[in-house]
Amino acid sequence: MLESGSITKGEVLQAAEFRRQLRRFLAHGDAGVRRAGLTPQRYLLLLAVKGAPDGSETRSIGQLSDDLQLAQSSVTELVDRAEAADLVVRATGDADGRTVLVRLQPAGEERLMTALTVVRAEREQLLERLDRARHHL
Repeated sequence: MLESGSITKGEVLQAAEFRRQLRRFLAHGDAGVRRAGLTPQRYLLLLAVKGAPDGSETRSIGQLSDDLQLAQSSVTELVDRAEAADLVVRATGDADGRTVLVRLQPAGEERLMTALTVVRAEREQLLERLDRARHHL
């Protein structure tokens, strides 16, 4: 039984529905991303670069580490593999030559756009379901 002033039953139901919908989206989205020719990790890498919050469409290794919640060594390996597949390219930062910036190659851009198109319907459906659940609960 929940105590007064603690988490309400409605909050529990909302949290459970949110997780259900999110897990369903991730499972279906990963399958769609694979159909578009990307691994889920590469998709997230390309999305993080293209979707840079400042609009630059470039991210440093450190920023990508934060975006993807991975260790810098893991991000470096992921970027290495994506670079070998001609999906991304590295460049040196203008302000600090020690900073490595990552940007998409044309092939990376094309695959990302294909993957985004493939998962568009699921993404819109997730947002709609979450909005309905939020209003219902």
